[in-house]
Amino acid sequence: MKKRLGFMLSIVLMFALVLSACGGGSKTNNGASGTNASASPEASAAPEESAAAGAKLKIGMVTDVGGVNDKSFNQSAWEGLQKVTKDTGSETKYLESKGDADMEPNLRAFVSEKYDMTWGVGFLFQDAMGKVAKDNPDSKFGIIDSAVDAPNVVSVNFAANEGSFLVGVVAGLTTKSNKIGFVGGMEIPSVTVFEAGFNAGVKAVNPDAKISRNYTGEFGKPDLGKAAAAVMYNDGVDVIFQVAGGTGNGVFNEATARKKAGQDVWVIGVDKDQSIEFGNEVTLTSMLKGVEAAIYQVSTDLINGKWEGGKSVVLGLKDGAVGLPENNPNISEDIMKKVEEYKQQIISGSLVVPTEVK
Repeated sequence: MKKRLGFMLSIVLMFALVLSACGGGSKTNNGASGTNASASPEASAAPEESAAAGAKLKIGMVTDVGGVNDKSFNQSAWEGLQKVTKDTGSETKYLESKGDADMEPNLRAFVSEKYDMTWGVGFLFQDAMGKVAKDNPDSKFGIIDSAVDAPNVVSVNFAANEGSFLVGVVAGLTTKSNKIGFVGGMEIPSVTVFEAGFNAGVKAVNPDAKISRNYTGEFGKPDLGKAAAAVMYNDGVDVIFQVAGGTGNGVFNEATARKKAGQDVWVIGVDKDQSIEFGNEVTLTSMLKGVEAAIYQVSTDLINGKWEGGKSVVLGLKDGAVGLPENNPNISEDIMKKVEEYKQQIISGSLVVPTEVK
């Protein structure tokens, strides 16, 4: 946790300046999980607009198909809501989506249960949340990694290409084989933007490096990630950046087995500092994204009587919303200096990182 403290504090402070809002009231509990609950399109749960600041509310979260224990994106979001419960006493709960078809019914379930706010975690929620928000204009929603143009939705996106450029610099200067890999979940904009930044960072410092890519098509299948990593490592790749949710856990599993066998391979984690889960022995670094802090800040703003529906923000390096962990024991001081140089160029605007794969 110490590794993330400075990063999380900076993004929480930044959010306090970016978002503000006005909300309503309910009870206390820790979260529970479930799937496929549904409610009619007509159901709406309108929080009391005049509720006192600091009231105990009910805030729900629907995961994407990676599940709440993906050790990545969804888990970060749920940790943000758990902190909301700890700090405010408000009730928080999650529902897991086993497939795309579960997303809309799960959102409607929270509306029918009169939750004061409901989060959809991930790009794949865009259509479902658009429908549910339109059907329930008095309910409040938040979405991560997408944007819904509705007055009752707060949309939060991250300039993941910027942070990914920096880990690309690390990969390009660390590789010994000049073979680097990218393993993605689904080939959608919220994932390809990572690849675009990563590729640009690698090429900026090591134009001779060859970058392999593999999109598994899934966010919750570790076996697919393990198989994709095995193919790359067998081909001589020695650094893989995984952006695949629970599927990416399989990349770590494959790398760990090879490390134990004496092979010098690395994984770059995503969203969270994944060395906490998988260890520094195999984690070169991670591309952090402030999902936990975003969920926490918007939710507590609502609890404290502030709500600005219709707000859409994109947060990047200048906001402290993406980047590397504070401690990177596997990266040399010279490489970190180079990372900092590129970081300042991106923040100043002298370097514009691509958002699309070239």
